Amino acid sequence: MVNFPYMEGNSMYRITIVEDDDKIAEQLAGALERYGFQPQRAARFKELNEDFREHAPHLVLMDINLPYFDGFYWCRQFRQHSKAPVLFISARSGEMDQVMAIENGGDDYITKPIHLDLLMAKIKSALRRAYGEYASTAGSASHAADQAVAMGALRLDASRSLLEWRGGSVELTKNERLLAQSLLESGGRIVSRDNLLESLWDDTSFVDDNTLTVNVTRLRRKLEEIGLRGVLETVRGQGYRLNEAQLAEEGGGRSSAPESRA
Repeated sequence: MVNFPYMEGNSMYRITIVEDDDKIAEQLAGALERYGFQPQRAARFKELNEDFREHAPHLVLMDINLPYFDGFYWCRQFRQHSKAPVLFISARSGEMDQVMAIENGGDDYITKPIHLDLLMAKIKSALRRAYGEYASTAGSASHAADQAVAMGALRLDASRSLLEWRGGSVELTKNERLLAQSLLESGGRIVSRDNLLESLWDDTSFVDDNTLTVNVTRLRRKLEEIGLRGVLETVRGQGYRLNEAQLAEEGGGRSSAPESRA
């Protein structure tokens, strides 16, 4: 079992538990307290937005099967006002449930019965990504969140999580932004799946490969929203790349290096 001793620094993190099974919720709250976090149990399952506003969580543990509305619905509601990590916890183990969790704004998925070492590893990883040592980096200093990077007329404003193309823009989630940044910084070269996984998660040992596929699909849809269909290419057996020729042709420009924002 992974050993996570009590850490005083964890006490700054509020974690909201959205679980209608009292026994499981109590077990989760007790475990989080032992590791120094501030657990908060949601109680208003008919109007969870009130709990979210009151708790202002740094991370949410979200069950799927809930009274009134399911966890997918509440994750979408939460995403309207917060980018804090959402980890789904569910007895459902089907691939489609995991795909739907990511599609509806979740950051990760844990199946029941919950293994405490895995849960804590994923919580700590998500918190590091959102607020800690990886909050403004994705494995290297080149991913600083106060930079912009472009290929042709396609530009990512990482500080605002905005992808811009020929006067239009679309807001990205944290994972979409990290993927877009890795692909743009590659300058049209192929980025392997392993490298993309590492850009999203500092510990990939517990990450399902399908999770990356779902995030790539979401980024493709965002690109299509601003008029770029087919620009994010899959190179079978190797990884992904942005079609530099297509971007240059449609945008009328060439790639540019990351630019510092003063």
